[in-house]
Amino acid sequence: MKRQTAHSRHHSSRHTLKLGAVRIGFAVGSRLAPERTVDRAARLFATPFASSRSRARAAQPDRDMQRGQLQIGGESIATYVWGDPSTQPYALLVHGWSSFGLRYLPWVAKLRALGFAVVSFDQPGHGDSSGRFCTLPDCIATIRAVGQHFGNAALAIGHSMGGAAVTLAQNEDWYAERLVVIAPAADIEAAAHRFFRFVHLGQHLREPFMAWYEQRTGIAPRDLAVHRHLPMLGQPGLVVHDLDDREVPWEEGERYARFWPGARLLTTQGLGHHKVLDAPEVLEATLAFLRGESVGNRVVASPNLPYGLA
Repeated sequence: MKRQTAHSRHHSSRHTLKLGAVRIGFAVGSRLAPERTVDRAARLFATPFASSRSRARAAQPDRDMQRGQLQIGGESIATYVWGDPSTQPYALLVHGWSSFGLRYLPWVAKLRALGFAVVSFDQPGHGDSSGRFCTLPDCIATIRAVGQHFGNAALAIGHSMGGAAVTLAQNEDWYAERLVVIAPAADIEAAAHRFFRFVHLGQHLREPFMAWYEQRTGIAPRDLAVHRHLPMLGQPGLVVHDLDDREVPWEEGERYARFWPGARLLTTQGLGHHKVLDAPEVLEATLAFLRGESVGNRVVASPNLPYGLA
């Protein structure tokens, strides 16, 4: 036990040293080599953590799951299917940044018991899918392609950036009849700002950083702010967000509920950004929502609040 604790301390100190070196490099590079530093930072921002792949390999699904692959946007996308989406209403489960499709294993049996087939997948650069980089537009395009392969979904659930992606993926070609978004990010520019602070990148590089993102994706980051799109959603939605979320502020989830005409907000406390996805009370609230019960609170938009009325 002592050796394990020492190993954990060693791993933690190595991680701290590595992060410190990255921060120093970006702080110095922001002044001495701004162009090269922006390119390096933007690539890091679009590169999922390697742990996404190792955790996906370690996951142990049941024997009823069928593994598959779809070729999407030049990448091989790993899919995981329970049941038969061609004959049963299906739920599409969308993971968050640096996560993986099998992260939703605790949900599968509950959804199957309600009569859903279940489909999940690994985004580009994540889990068992190919690719190195992944941006929010990449996630949106992949969801639409997976969705069109299996048909319109009875339900879609997204966590973190997956919540933003599955919301923005809704269009005439593919949609889910109900949506549940858990700890959803609402604004890629706000996420980039948090990244700047975390790696100590100079704020004067904000505009060239966003220009890199727009050039890479073909979409201006401001056009990916969800409050621009939510008023057009017609389906019922449940937004779940924890007050103690340190990665995506609760206010971003509240913004979803405010601009989405058919949404309700369920606020939790003490679960943070990751535990909220596995929490029994969140799973049970989602099942209640699917049964048509009233869950969470209605949030009414006001012109006096940030972003005003859509």
